[in-house]
Amino acid sequence: MITCVVDYTIDPSKIAAFEEFARHWIYLVNRHGGTHHGYFLPAEGASDKALALFSFPDLASYEQYRKLFGRDPEFIAADAIRDNSGCVVRYERTFMRPLLAPAPQN
Repeated sequence: MITCVVDYTIDPSKIAAFEEFARHWIYLVNRHGGTHHGYFLPAEGASDKALALFSFPDLASYEQYRKLFGRDPEFIAADAIRDNSGCVVRYERTFMRPLLAPAPQN
């Protein structure tokens, strides 16, 4: 499994637009073979930071999903929310592999 962690700097005055953008991407990741673990929005502390985490079974599956960017109308529409609203100032993607708790020993 590979997990993508997206670290966003957002415009705090445009949280509603960011939430709309996020809901679209949760749907798209889940629809195209991934598992979206959610967006994590400011609650206390810095008001301009948000995170998204989603996983794909492997890098090849993620690359299939990425081929839809800029081509699939739903992907284009989701990106248009971000672009037209200016809710995202910048973002950075990092790929990680999870270390999950081992199964209990009998």
